[in-house]
Order: sequence, then structure tokens, then C-alpha cells
Amino acid sequence: MSDMMRPKYITFDCYGTLTNFRMGAMAREIFADRLPEPAHMEGFVQDFGAYRFDEVLGAWKPYAEVICSALERTCRRWGIEYRNNEGMRFYEAVPSWGPHPDVIEGLAKIADKIPLVIYSNADDRQIMSNVDKLEVPFHRVFTADSCRVYKPRLAAFEAMIDSLDCRPEEILHVSSSFRYDLISAHLMGIRNKAFVARNHEPWCTGYGATEIADIRALPALVGL
Repeated sequence: MSDMMRPKYITFDCYGTLTNFRMGAMAREIFADRLPEPAHMEGFVQDFGAYRFDEVLGAWKPYAEVICSALERTCRRWGIEYRNNEGMRFYEAVPSWGPHPDVIEGLAKIADKIPLVIYSNADDRQIMSNVDKLEVPFHRVFTADSCRVYKPRLAAFEAMIDSLDCRPEEILHVSSSFRYDLISAHLMGIRNKAFVARNHEPWCTGYGATEIADIRALPALVGL
């Protein structure tokens, strides 16, 4: 991607990329008494993430069900008790989570020059609380709830591109996840992609993304 490329829109994943997504941290707190061994806890957290990914690959269902089902499956795999529908504790905590420390500074340098857009695997009751904490205006905020489709399905990107009435090559898509976002964006013909290295997913070659350390590096990527 050219360092001076100026897209029509910059589209973002929200949770993990912009918002500090604390699912793993919460799991470590809640399950500390049931998984005291650190190695077991790390395996549990990885499995919880894997099951969340698996839960969004099928037909759409409410995000609360995604979280609860993923956590229940993880507990079953590890042979520990799933108590009192405690997946709802995770779901209800999501709107309280704020951005990574670099996000507001980086976005503030772009927001009045290039329209910013979010597509999030969230529901409409959650997302605006997280977006408000980003402290910059967004042109559009799409959710899996309103579009009835989760990323990484291509239909999610189709819904966003069709609603924006633009071409894939007019977008710069920004995410900290190849599996949820950047592979699908590549398949959709979105040539301009930025991978934010948040250390929760590895870099993947062959998908035409540019790696940046954090959102503070994004303005320079678009010539600002």
C-alpha cells in the first residue's frame, strides 16, 4: 500500500483493534479458583477465543448467545463447572471497556479528514457505549446485530460496502485480526489493509496487509 494512499473511507474492527477487549482478562479473574495452574488458564483462554470464533461462523444469533455458548463449551472441554449462566457477566461488561491507550490520539488526527467507519461483531445495545469512549466522530457504525451477519463472513463486508456505496479498492480496512477481518477483506478485493499488532494474533503473509504497531501510526499511512 502506498504511504500516501488516501482512501474514501477507513473502516475498522472495533473490539480488540480500537477497544481493549478484555475477554481473556475477565476469564483469568473469574476462573482463577477453578483453573489455578497458569498453563491451564492460558489454554482455557485460548479455547474460549476459539469457541467464540466458531460460534459466529454459522447462522446469525444474538451476541449474548455467542458469548454464553462459547464459554459453556469451553468449560465443558476443561471439565469445570459453568455457573449461573456466567457468560452474561462477560456480555454485560463489554460496554464498559474503553480504547487502547494509542487509539484516541491516532484517530483524532484523521477523523476530520477521512470518514471513519466501524463494522463490529457486537449488538446495537452495546456498541455505542464503546464508540463514545473513542472520542471522535464516526461516519457509520455497522453491527452484526443490525446486518444479521458476523465477520469473518464475506456477507458482513458486502453489507458494509453496499451501504457505503463504494468500491472495495476505495477502502482502507484496519484490524488486529487476520482471521476475523483481514483475510475476508482480501477475498473481497479490499487491497488496502492495515494489521495492528496487538499481540493477540500472529502476522500472516500473503494477504497484502501493512503492519503497524498501533493506531498512532495510521495517520502517516494515509499521508497525514
